[in-house]
Amino acid sequence: MIPRLYLITDRTLFADAESFYKAVRSALQAGVKAVQLREKDLPAGRLIQMAYKLQELASGFQANLFINERVDIALCVKAAGVHLGQSGIPPSAVRKIADNKLMIGVSTHSIQEALTAQTEGADFITYGPVYETPSKIKYGSPVGLASLKETTSRLNIPILGIGGINIENAKDVIASGAVGIALIRGILNNKDIENTVKKYLSILGEN
Repeated sequence: MIPRLYLITDRTLFADAESFYKAVRSALQAGVKAVQLREKDLPAGRLIQMAYKLQELASGFQANLFINERVDIALCVKAAGVHLGQSGIPPSAVRKIADNKLMIGVSTHSIQEALTAQTEGADFITYGPVYETPSKIKYGSPVGLASLKETTSRLNIPILGIGGINIENAKDVIASGAVGIALIRGILNNKDIENTVKKYLSILGEN
């Protein structure tokens, strides 16, 4: 099942591991059904520990865990899928390695990247940054809603908007053709995570 509300982790937003896992648990309890483990700076040993912990949490709420880039770790912890960047292994290779056992998401930042991801066999993509956001500065200026709308009109696979999305602008992203939204700070930076998640789910028509 393609995620519509896609939580992406950033443990650096929290003072300690306990606070981080508590926040993820709150999001899952409120109805988030997909979490992407995205902690690129961690060595493999620590990353796999986090993956096992998050898989346990996600499973407890019938949610799916995605692992950023690391197909080996995704298979090891029996995650639902992987999320790939532009500089790593392509979706077609993941299909062979994982023997079609993993759902595949791909991060894209232009229409051409989106079309390539579809051709390569992605199940869904994230597209952005739609708006300005600290986590996506390195990808350049925001793509904007017009580009998102054009991309959704040209692809046959689901697209999630990403980058600077919040309660105030999420409706515009969905109105532009995205089937869902991917969030880091839009969820994790809120004091009342459960209520925030419920607001997003309401926008998405999920509750």
